[in-house]
Amino acid sequence: MIARTPDDITAAVRAEAERTADPRAREILVAAITHLHAFVREARLTEPEFHQLCAALARAGQRTTASHNEVVLGAGSLGVSALVCLQNNAEASTANLLGPFWREGAPVLARGASIVRSPTPGPAVRVCAQVVDVEGAPVAGARVDVWHASPEGFYENQDPAQADMNLRGRFETDAEGRIEFHTVKPVGYPVPVDGPVGDLLRLQGRHNLRPAHIHFLIAKDGFKTQFAQLYSADDPNLESDVQFAVTRPLVGHYAAQADGSFVLEHRFVVTPGVSRLPVPPISGKAAGERPALQVLARR
Repeated sequence: MIARTPDDITAAVRAEAERTADPRAREILVAAITHLHAFVREARLTEPEFHQLCAALARAGQRTTASHNEVVLGAGSLGVSALVCLQNNAEASTANLLGPFWREGAPVLARGASIVRSPTPGPAVRVCAQVVDVEGAPVAGARVDVWHASPEGFYENQDPAQADMNLRGRFETDAEGRIEFHTVKPVGYPVPVDGPVGDLLRLQGRHNLRPAHIHFLIAKDGFKTQFAQLYSADDPNLESDVQFAVTRPLVGHYAAQADGSFVLEHRFVVTPGVSRLPVPPISGKAAGERPALQVLARR
């Protein structure tokens, strides 16, 4: 093809994409090309702006390491992760985002064990969760990975001061579909803003705060692997989560106890499907000094 107009370019690229043998890959490629070229036209993208956009995408890849995934963080900050989740799960589902901080290899623990492995401040919490199917029947023998940030705002992979796998654990549901573990009450935290995601948030005048939550990954043969984030009902940022991820079925309530501790109870509903673990967004732990947390104000 020798192009004469912008439309010639789009037509030629679409024609090449139509040659893709795999039907689903072809469908995705053609749609992506169509909408990407339409974006360039609608935004009237200039050459300097195009170069700036390419640089931001390259920087996101360069910022992604064994202990940090800037690309997943960016997808969440643009609402893409939440959109994919809601589009692929029922409206009342307890499915949610995987997030950028799941690691394989969390210790397998007995029911009632603590996932606290190094000195971690914060009120004690006993978490009691149940996994059921769409009919309400208990799902026994399911793998349940749990993880969350410390009350200081760091996941252990971000924080060299925390023990490896602190606030992470793996459990198996009993005959009633239940697991139970002890931890400390999480708090909301700011996502990192020293990369292109931070530039994006500053450009929009947004804050970078996530409401307090605990992550769950639930896997069992015959069921679609579920990722969930159980949010705290008392967090002030439920309505303005930087990752657009809060859904009503995943707002949990911490019941205060007389001794100052809390109990958190919740039921997760898994749907029939293929049990498939995702590729871990991270695979290791940061070294060096603890990073500084930076909070952006919402304008």
